[in-house]
Amino acid sequence: MPNILIADDHDLVRDTIAAYLNARDEFATFTASDLGGALKQMTGMDGIDLIILDYNMPGMNGLKGLEETRKAYPATKVILMSGVANRETANGAMARGADGFIPKSLTAGAMINAINLVLSGERYFPFEFSDPELPVSDKPEFVSLTSREMQTLEQLCIGLTNKEIARALGIQEVTVKLHVKNLLAKLGVSNRTQAALMAKQAQVF
Repeated sequence: MPNILIADDHDLVRDTIAAYLNARDEFATFTASDLGGALKQMTGMDGIDLIILDYNMPGMNGLKGLEETRKAYPATKVILMSGVANRETANGAMARGADGFIPKSLTAGAMINAINLVLSGERYFPFEFSDPELPVSDKPEFVSLTSREMQTLEQLCIGLTNKEIARALGIQEVTVKLHVKNLLAKLGVSNRTQAALMAKQAQVF
């Protein structure tokens, strides 16, 4: 069971996320109210698999707190979370080694998907914070898909299984399942066959 540390100075936000994750019986969660407290907790634990850092909490000093955490615990996955961060901040976080960026406006279900993707070795970066000069697709129906989701969709069009897609993309099969689930939801279809048919009709590949 992955150990997740949630560091946020807003008690309601921190405790609500922790309670939600605990209720799913998939994660063991720990909490801290500032960066110093978070790093101190990590020192005394056997291992934290993922730490979620609030961008504006005490001790962070912008992205310096992220850099400090990455340097101190390079093996731990790090997600930056913020309710006010802009595209520049999000891109800066990813450039400095963040494994994910979660806006606080994200739905609970999407947050779980983001956490699972990061724990599986992928990076989570919401489409709305991506570089506008680097579009994934120029087709209106597919603009919300990430580059990895587009790669997965392309493999679906070929007719590959999740196991075959995982081998082709060099990722875990469980990660492929998450990408398929996400792209189906974004495209508004119920299964992979419909997604592939939609892509073929739109001639996206």
